[in-house]
Amino acid sequence: QVQLVESGGGLVQAGGSLRLSCAASASIFSFNSMGWYRQAPGKQRELVATITRLGGTNYADSVKGRFTISRDSAKNTVYLQMNSLKPDDTAVYFCGAARYGTDYWGQGTEVTVSS
Repeated sequence: QVQLVESGGGLVQAGGSLRLSCAASASIFSFNSMGWYRQAPGKQRELVATITRLGGTNYADSVKGRFTISRDSAKNTVYLQMNSLKPDDTAVYFCGAARYGTDYWGQGTEVTVSS
């Protein structure tokens, strides 16, 4: 059973930075892609950033230029560096991974950006 464990969330002032981590119980190269998603109160879960097995990245327009997804294969960990945070970034952030038609999710980590 694959497990994804997020960490790094917290409370930060607008303009600040946070780095989220997602530790996988399997090799990150066993997944077709991994990514970060977020769900704000009363809203649907939305894509934030993804990275494919080959290293290609994709970002939501709302975070381009502010967020960076990266990975460390030795640690089986995917990161999300979040800079210039805005109150609209407040949400629960989930790590997701896809492998041959099966999706895996972490439990989420909460990010709150105060104005």
